[in-house]
Amino acid sequence: MTIEIRHDIYLQKVNNTMSIAVRSSFALVLVCSSITVKDALAQRKTVSSEEQVIVTGTRSSNQKARNSLSPISIINARQLEETGQSDLRDAIAQLSPSVSLPPFGWGGTGSILSISMRGLSSNHVLVLVNGKRRHQTAWINTTAAGGRGPDPVDLDLIPMSAVDHIEILQDGAAAQYGSDAIAGVVNIILKKTPNKLSLQALNGGYYLGDGFTTSESANFGGMIGKRGFYNVSLEFKHNDRTARAGEDNRAGVPPEMQNDIRQEMGIQPVTRESASINAGYDINDNVSVYAFGTYGHVNSQQAYNYRLPAYYAPNGFIPYVTTTQNDYSFTAGFKGKVFSKWDWDIGTTYGGNINDMGGYNMFNTALLAATGSNPSHFFLGSQSDTQWTTNADIRRAFDTGIFAAPLNLAFGAEYRYETYELGAGDAAARYQAGLSGGAAIQTTDASNHGRDVTAGYIDVGTTLLPKWKIDLAGRFEHYTDAGDTETGKVATRYDLNKFISFRGTVSNGFRAPTLQEEYFQAQSSSPTGNSGQVSVNSAAARFLGARALTPERSTNFSAGFQLNPIPRLHIDIDAYQITLRNRIVSGGTYSGAEAIEALELNGWSPGAAITPNAVHTTFFTNGANTRTRGLDATARYDINLRQNGDLKIDVGLNLNKTVILSEKNDLHGNPLLNAQQRAFLTSYTPKSKLIFGGRWTVGNFDLSVHEIRYGQTTSQLTYYSGPNAYSTSVFQKFTQTPRWQTDIELGYKVNNQLHVALGANNLFNSYLKKLPVANRYIGSNRYDANVAQMSWSGGFYYLRLNYTL
Repeated sequence: MTIEIRHDIYLQKVNNTMSIAVRSSFALVLVCSSITVKDALAQRKTVSSEEQVIVTGTRSSNQKARNSLSPISIINARQLEETGQSDLRDAIAQLSPSVSLPPFGWGGTGSILSISMRGLSSNHVLVLVNGKRRHQTAWINTTAAGGRGPDPVDLDLIPMSAVDHIEILQDGAAAQYGSDAIAGVVNIILKKTPNKLSLQALNGGYYLGDGFTTSESANFGGMIGKRGFYNVSLEFKHNDRTARAGEDNRAGVPPEMQNDIRQEMGIQPVTRESASINAGYDINDNVSVYAFGTYGHVNSQQAYNYRLPAYYAPNGFIPYVTTTQNDYSFTAGFKGKVFSKWDWDIGTTYGGNINDMGGYNMFNTALLAATGSNPSHFFLGSQSDTQWTTNADIRRAFDTGIFAAPLNLAFGAEYRYETYELGAGDAAARYQAGLSGGAAIQTTDASNHGRDVTAGYIDVGTTLLPKWKIDLAGRFEHYTDAGDTETGKVATRYDLNKFISFRGTVSNGFRAPTLQEEYFQAQSSSPTGNSGQVSVNSAAARFLGARALTPERSTNFSAGFQLNPIPRLHIDIDAYQITLRNRIVSGGTYSGAEAIEALELNGWSPGAAITPNAVHTTFFTNGANTRTRGLDATARYDINLRQNGDLKIDVGLNLNKTVILSEKNDLHGNPLLNAQQRAFLTSYTPKSKLIFGGRWTVGNFDLSVHEIRYGQTTSQLTYYSGPNAYSTSVFQKFTQTPRWQTDIELGYKVNNQLHVALGANNLFNSYLKKLPVANRYIGSNRYDANVAQMSWSGGFYYLRLNYTL
């Protein structure tokens, strides 16, 4: 078999601006069928999610999802495919009610894609791949609104076609896995299938005719001798932009530019190639070697706000920021048994993320005046991080003769070395006052940092009585920059009978400040002002009264029950409370003369702004203590309709509410949070999310229909006109009413190899409410870019082809 995927990538010039375009074609040429893997290895037993053996949140070797002590849900590969999504984070958010999707990135952070859980931040979710910690993105988001974390894991750099299933632990697990596991854990399990070739082509676009998306993937595997396997995935994805901005209301905007201005808000062009490999080999009956890894390369583009006409740009111009991202991770290790009783696993993971930011259609007017020329492209700076983690884990079950089941003992150690580097832009971008249309990272901002993390843990679990299980976990960690921390967890479960079970957990957790939060600083510009994010340890931050960052601490409680009232009906309901102390936020917003003086202490020149109040400075700080209470509920019912097929019905609900228990002040006694920043923590993420629907299969046809209801959000909007323009203390309260989204897919199995499906996400083209006119920045920003509700871009319609051999 020959698989041919053609992509012609080229630059096109439209209205004096350059944009990325892709022509794609997908072809299969059947030459031969000579896969030599033994048929016996193809037999993979299909089990329901409740019967799936899990590895997340437990050290037991045979724990099933339906018997778990903590709430856990499972998403399989078929469910991911049926979402019609080409990005892993979008697919997960469409399937899990406890997962929220933070809004599109904005400006230089446009390429940061993440998920959040239970109304908290993306940085409160720990991501594992095959049980190993995944590194974070290097590029930092400085507006932590709507669940957006400063530097979360970018899930979309893991090929979706490589995923066998995903285990989502909806519980605090810092005592088991370390920092970040406060809201929950997402463990992505890669495929091991050795003798199966799977191809997928997905193409679609949006209701308004823009945002064309093409995504192709291939997954295949084979045997390594008679004792090993390998599984490989390759993916390509490209999407064009969507244009959802309104008209620029400033005087002097040429009418012919208004159409181009619409592209400032919406999905931005992205081209991504990614690959993964998962392999294992049994050296003998007691020792195995394993290895897996991923690589992703992304080119993305972000349109900035339109700049008014000037002598060097008679029609004005739209600046574009480009991001080139290289992401990699590789794990290798050995595992086995000693004396047929002790399970052991020693492995090491090295991963990193490199982001290079450039810009075009920008001008350095001082350089233009001095040399008579302006570069066509500027290098604006870079960020990179690495994470090298080595684990040693040992486990054994002891038959004590005391308890109703063996005592499971697990213990281990971990060493992690992390680095973060901030690189300056090129000389042309930094010359004198810098760029009109963008801002480069200065040499005074460039830095390189690292830290060591060591940890040890112990986990003990057993069945005390025939129906009563308990698990105890404890962990100690030492950070060379953040000090020591101890965490613990108690989980228990009681099966009253085969129809009802009760479970609950109590734990404490922590999240150490990331190196990005400690050391990132950069300047940004807009058509009307200037702002700077300064390092908490910088001269500017010290002038403003910043305190050194300390780790976040959490206390988690959960209690719930499982119901199985009739065969094939499973109901899970779990309530939770998460109290976070010393929560890290981007706070301490200072404006006017104070902000200008602080920026100048860092060697920055804020430049000319229409008003000093349009100059702002912020830094990361331990700004507040919060409490989040909520409820997760899911129900699944499988119905055999006999000659009318099979119907699988599912319902999922998340309720959450976050309140601020106390706020912090800077060293000068000034509050670190204003009303907008408080709302970022409490009301920019929906207070509820409901998903209900099902999948009906009859003959060769299948139909999947799901309804998603996103709950209310409440924003505190900045004024851009009137007496309170650019105020950092007076805001407009704005409520986004609940929004409904219908997702549907109709599929047909042509034969045993080919499946064709037509689908729509947001079938009826629903949108967010538009902002009040006074709160639309220069008129063009019609939607709130920070609320984590539904997409701004409306309905997406697609055709999906799957070929399996």
